[in-house]
Amino acid sequence: MARGIRIVGAEAGDAEAPLDTAQTPSPSPSRRASRAEQREQRRVADDQARQAAHEQTITAGSRRAAATAADAPARVQDSTDDNAPRSAEKAWSGRLGARTARRVEEYTTSIAVDRRLCPEDIAGSQAHARMLRAIGVLTRDEQATIDRGLREIKRELDKGEFPVDPGDEDIHMAIERRLAEKVGDVAGKLHTARSRNDQVATDLRLYGKRVCRELMLGIATLQEALWRRADENRHSVMPGYTHLQRAQVVTLAHHLLAYVEMLQRDIERFEDAHDRCNVLPLGSGALAATTLPVNRRMVAEELGFDSISANSLDAVSDRDFAVEIVAACALLMVHLSRLGEEIVLWTSQEFGFAELPDAYATGSSLMPQKKNPDVLELARGRAGRAIGDLVALLTTLKGLPLSYNRDLQEDKPALFDAVDVAQQSVAIVADVVKVLRFDTEAMKAAASDPFLMATDVADYLVVKGVPFREAHRIVGRIVRDLQRQRRSFTAMSLEDWREHSELFEDDVLELFDAERSLRRKEVPGGPGPRMVSRQLVRAATMVAKTRRLVPVMARQTSAAKEVGAAVQRRPNAGQQRDRV
Repeated sequence: MARGIRIVGAEAGDAEAPLDTAQTPSPSPSRRASRAEQREQRRVADDQARQAAHEQTITAGSRRAAATAADAPARVQDSTDDNAPRSAEKAWSGRLGARTARRVEEYTTSIAVDRRLCPEDIAGSQAHARMLRAIGVLTRDEQATIDRGLREIKRELDKGEFPVDPGDEDIHMAIERRLAEKVGDVAGKLHTARSRNDQVATDLRLYGKRVCRELMLGIATLQEALWRRADENRHSVMPGYTHLQRAQVVTLAHHLLAYVEMLQRDIERFEDAHDRCNVLPLGSGALAATTLPVNRRMVAEELGFDSISANSLDAVSDRDFAVEIVAACALLMVHLSRLGEEIVLWTSQEFGFAELPDAYATGSSLMPQKKNPDVLELARGRAGRAIGDLVALLTTLKGLPLSYNRDLQEDKPALFDAVDVAQQSVAIVADVVKVLRFDTEAMKAAASDPFLMATDVADYLVVKGVPFREAHRIVGRIVRDLQRQRRSFTAMSLEDWREHSELFEDDVLELFDAERSLRRKEVPGGPGPRMVSRQLVRAATMVAKTRRLVPVMARQTSAAKEVGAAVQRRPNAGQQRDRV
């Protein structure tokens, strides 16, 4: 859903600044845009708005620099033309007599970033207006007028036609200003019993819930791709590695299913983060709630929150839920980076275990023979961005006293970037897994090295009654001698084996078949064929469960309760007011 913005209302001195952002092409009316296409449209629109705001700031700065060179003013004054205020009147104009200086506006504005919260902001305002009507602050007609105006604004945003005044500080004030332009003075009643502090916290939690669900579905898609490729290769043997050295025989299916397990933990983390977002802060005001008899549970139920915040100071300053989302994104990116690194290794000539289709590789501007796995390298590299976002957000929060501080404006760049990186990366890695071509013969050849069954030989002696440490030493000496002689286990006769231990019998010669080695490892969680079949069933079940769970999470209708209190559902929350 594209939400482009065009900037209007700039002063004459801003004429040379680019004020219009290109609108994102809308999907063909013949089909509904997919969720991935909608996300991409939102991302493009966000980038365009940020670029327009950035260019406008640069242009204004250039004009100021030229004026400084010509006039050399001693200091910046609010009344100078270069630092003249923007056109929009501020909400605090009754307290502060001077208009906000332009440089202050340019430095403090966040609309290029927080504009993506407009669906959540409008939904929160609509629910708040209905609650204000229920407690008698708004009449039926006033609430209907406000709701109509908000719906019109949403349509403007959806079509990329929403006009942002250069003086709009953030998306909340932009929508409030536009609402006043559409419906008049009644728009001023909407902010009753509400501060931007609890408003933005509500918007962020609604956003967090949505992206957690989207990421859960995206991860499930990658899990399904891994599961299907594993099912195709349940009997394809390959070497397993420790320290990047060949260690023991496993199957390609067992290897791929390891990532399904990692990703399942990521899904669980996003589910937990969704629960942490599922607390309504609206009604907490700036920090000390309100004297009006607001019905917080009514708003919570309408917006799909499971509970309401228990402490207003904490509610407006809490960003733990954002930290948890960013942390989950960072760990997801670490897992994608590990998978990406494996594919980079496997597609190298040194391994030769896999090949990328040409459409998913890049070449070199100089070396004609090159075929590079850039997609996986970028997924590996962008893990650093997500980790950096986590550090940035934690650093922003670490020294803040209660309650709200403007530092919290900086929570959104880190949160939005981590979510964008994770969503884009999980989608492209899923595409790569679907089309990756495995060379199972090369894997089998690598797994046929008899030394990979050295642990099997030690276990053979254990069965004969030898303590494992002694068995380990015996087999270690055999391996050392054979490597010096450039020989392998399969070159040894029974007499050679019995020189090292009288316990070796004829059946020791049957240990060095990779597929037999796997069949000896039928323990829960192991790489044996039957165990891998169970793991495949488990993977399919996990994917199906996630896809059933996410729609349920989106349709939450349970009664809102105070955090930590067991409050039962009330039959008519709209009429039974909860006075807070």
